Amino acid sequence: METELGGEILVVGGGVIGLTTAVVLAERGSRVRVWTREPLERTTSAVAGALWWPYRIAPAAAARAWALRSLDVYEELAARPERTGVRMAEGVLGETERHEVDGWAAERLPGLRAATAAEYRGSGLWARLPLIDMSVHLPWLRERLRAAGGSVETRAVTGLREAGAQVVVNCTGLGARTLVPDPSVRPVRGQLVVVENPGIRTWAVSTHPESGEMAYFFPHAGRLVLGGTAEEDVWSAEPDPAVAAAIVRRCAALRPEIAGARVLEHRVGLRPARDAVRLEREVLPDGRLLVHNYGHGGAGVTVAWGCAREAAGLAGR
Repeated sequence: METELGGEILVVGGGVIGLTTAVVLAERGSRVRVWTREPLERTTSAVAGALWWPYRIAPAAAARAWALRSLDVYEELAARPERTGVRMAEGVLGETERHEVDGWAAERLPGLRAATAAEYRGSGLWARLPLIDMSVHLPWLRERLRAAGGSVETRAVTGLREAGAQVVVNCTGLGARTLVPDPSVRPVRGQLVVVENPGIRTWAVSTHPESGEMAYFFPHAGRLVLGGTAEEDVWSAEPDPAVAAAIVRRCAALRPEIAGARVLEHRVGLRPARDAVRLEREVLPDGRLLVHNYGHGGAGVTVAWGCAREAAGLAGR
């Protein structure tokens, strides 16, 4: 077992959690290899919108701490958006009150204020948050890892204990359900519609107060990502045309110009939900170390750097 990877650390999982964790480990001096079942472009992370904000993740206190540590990094990366895919963008957090942000993030978000009637139809907060283009960010993470001496290999595993490394970091997301196995990990299906951007420069996130239905749109270069859904325990990765039409209608109710935008693509992602993120170390019977870092729900991008640094610490790095 030890002969295959020698003294390397093996990170299993090539989404944003796995790649970010691998980057932190490699830049702390470890030799790191990533095994990913799917190419980066086909991971759940590649489907994400992706706005920095804790969403469908627990425990709340830990998630907020991880999010703020990640915010520090994203603010730095936003100085080079064309390379990193990260930029600071303004928009509205609908149905969010100031007291929900006070005490953990308000002091870190300059310009945070109540949205005006012209900016949003209901009550909400105007904020400037990191918005990440995952089509740029994931390849950038891969190249940053390679620059630090790490590597990425497309390779499926049937069990974590088969990995021949002294330290294995489990960043398999929904895959942990069978690989650990951990039946508490479950999918929360999210469907998105990508359209040509009709000139929208700000983002918005809205939740209907009665039905709970979501509507959000995130502007990226030449396109607008529309969402969304949060269907618990639904495994289908096939886009539903009726759901797509409803997403467009809900988003057009916020910005009418979206109604006529040409559809470019339909996407589905299965968020890896768990009652609480599992971020802990496990010593295997043969003395090897297994570090778990999975179950981030809809906030993998938001907490990636905070969780990566904690996982690296658990790995003794």
